[in-house]
Amino acid sequence: MTDKLQSLLMKRGPIRKIGVIGMGYVGIPAAALFADVQKFDLVLGFQRASSSSGYKIDMLNKGECPLKGNEPGLEELLSKVVKAEKFKCTSDFSKISEMDAVALAIQTPFANPKDLEPDFGALNEGIRNAGKYLRPGMLVVLESTITPGTTDGMARQILEEESGLVAGEDFALAHAPERVMVGRLLKNIQEHDRIVGGIDDASTQRAVELYAPVLTKGKIIKMTATAAEVTKTAENTFRDLQIAAVNQLALYCEAMGVNVYDVRAGIDSLKGEGITRAILWPGAGVGGHCLTKDTYHLERGVKVRGSNLDYPEGADSIYVLARKVNDFMPRHMFNLTVSALDRIGKSLKGSNVAMLGWAFINDSDDARNPPSEAYRDLLLDAGAKVTVHDPHVLSYPDVELYRDIDEVVRGADCIAVMTAHSNYFDLDPARIKELTGQKNPVIIDGRNVVAPDRYIDLGFVYKGIGRGDKNSHDIRV
Repeated sequence: MTDKLQSLLMKRGPIRKIGVIGMGYVGIPAAALFADVQKFDLVLGFQRASSSSGYKIDMLNKGECPLKGNEPGLEELLSKVVKAEKFKCTSDFSKISEMDAVALAIQTPFANPKDLEPDFGALNEGIRNAGKYLRPGMLVVLESTITPGTTDGMARQILEEESGLVAGEDFALAHAPERVMVGRLLKNIQEHDRIVGGIDDASTQRAVELYAPVLTKGKIIKMTATAAEVTKTAENTFRDLQIAAVNQLALYCEAMGVNVYDVRAGIDSLKGEGITRAILWPGAGVGGHCLTKDTYHLERGVKVRGSNLDYPEGADSIYVLARKVNDFMPRHMFNLTVSALDRIGKSLKGSNVAMLGWAFINDSDDARNPPSEAYRDLLLDAGAKVTVHDPHVLSYPDVELYRDIDEVVRGADCIAVMTAHSNYFDLDPARIKELTGQKNPVIIDGRNVVAPDRYIDLGFVYKGIGRGDKNSHDIRV
């Protein structure tokens, strides 16, 4: 912290106008909540007028939410803040110069995780736009999940180059990572504790001023910018590790003829003082923007900033191994499919496979890095004919998606459940069998959606992840 920065912040006064760069799953709810705070006068959402996402500008300015799926309260809140003239979306990045604070909510994927080099192209562009129009006394916050060291490193450098200003002297700079999950965006932002880390004390405190008013149950946890970056990447890495642990347990249970859900319930029942055990749910794979790449941000942070890592020589990172386990699960779904069809004398080549669910998470349109894509690719490579149903995902590059489940299931040799959408729990096995027209249709359950016995009793060949107790059942003729 410098006296100069503190003086500039005091001269500028309280934060009144806020810009949010990136109108996606993070930026839209963040902007709406900022706009609903009485002490903030105006929030501008900045979105490129590109062919792929420019449509969001008009929708948002009408108070309509471009995110599909179930997001409780979001469209109502957008309508409210637009009508109150507290929120507007624009492609005019020059208006950043009118803001007191700017938050960046831009994706940070890995093009190739093996080389630990993230694709910061979109983030760099956003930072450069912020730097180009940066003015003394402003606050810049990165909400994107980033490699530890990025805020005080690459981001700081770009902002200083573009603005001619100095971070920590002329403007405040911080990292306040998003901690949201689709389907509960508003609730997560308001109720989860907010990690806030500035490059100095003045930057941290200014970021606290920005985020504290939107919290209801959550509290602010202050730390350094780099510690905040490690916190975010590590919490997602730990979740991925927990999923990998139960996925591997599911594979073990299949091999030993045991129901993994019985085992899971038994493990989860042990509670009491000093017991911190947590067990998640197995499934057909891990998707989304965060868990599929945040491990690599953490690993890269160690390589970039860690000078003396003391670790067993030659041992793999348990976090990277967890990623490999979770990436394997669509392959396991494929293996179950091959095995089930083989039981009735069929091969994948020429078989009709109906996939139920494309989104990576239930009751959402979020189809970023879905495990369903890896499974479908394996099916197609094996010569299967594949049709995909999803009630929420409207489009996906090079994939035809159907909204009519009857159309997808009709004539199918195999049905594979990849997403636990609510309506899949209500499937009528008799109706499904009738639509397939098969004597012994195959059903592969990747999300514990169907009741096995109801299908087995009707002649289905059933296989499910972790269902060692059912996967070798007798086939009813």
